[in-house]
Amino acid sequence: MTTQLLGVLLALSITTPALAAIKETPVTYSDGQTTMKGFVVYDTAKSGKRPGIIMVHEWWGITKHIHNEARRLAGQGYTAFIADMYGDAKTADNPKDAGALYASVMKNPRAMETRFNAAREQLAKQPTVDATRIGAVGYCFGGAVVLNMARAGADLAGVVGFHASLDLNTTAPAPGTVKAKMLVLNGADDPFVKKEEYAKLKADMDAAKADYRVIEYPGAVHAFTNPEATALGKKFNLPLRYDEKVNKEAEGEASKFFTTLFKR
Repeated sequence: MTTQLLGVLLALSITTPALAAIKETPVTYSDGQTTMKGFVVYDTAKSGKRPGIIMVHEWWGITKHIHNEARRLAGQGYTAFIADMYGDAKTADNPKDAGALYASVMKNPRAMETRFNAAREQLAKQPTVDATRIGAVGYCFGGAVVLNMARAGADLAGVVGFHASLDLNTTAPAPGTVKAKMLVLNGADDPFVKKEEYAKLKADMDAAKADYRVIEYPGAVHAFTNPEATALGKKFNLPLRYDEKVNKEAEGEASKFFTTLFKR
């Protein structure tokens, strides 16, 4: 019986695929004199190089939600790099402080660009990353960052903005200068994003002959991907709400986008 049991276990070890083992490692890097603290996240059960995705956090900073999203992308076969856009991994637990951190970057487009590029450089040199296949994902504040970086001609295959702020503070791009394909996944009832901001985005992208798509989900408001959003909305009287159905649909669109983009 013992011999038979060992034989069965050996057979299972040969035929059963390696279980996913998501590894998350802190990475300290810099943007000039500013110390940045990000994270690289990938599946150790997958071998070889794979596409890389830069992840840009919400205005709260790097939270549990962003870590979970990075692990989800790692499980799909990407190496994710959680960028630190505020420096020293600063976070906020209230809208006043979050707004100040947001403004410190959005009112300084040069800092936004150099900090994003510093994160891209860190991702590109990871041994699990194919440096020729890099995209970016951003959430609310982060959505504005990745859209602005695409507008600025960043070396990216594509970007996705989830409930993205459309605070477009970069110069309107000239025709042919936008390299990245763009996907915006927003709540149609998000009061933080104005109709005129959509109009500006579309006018600029059409003039630049960029490849972009905007999806607005009826009934969804801001932060629909974040399971903690509803409680935060109630606490601070803000129009924030998690929407499981919309989140699933938006994640599906993003998954298809990156699969097609990287021809996986």
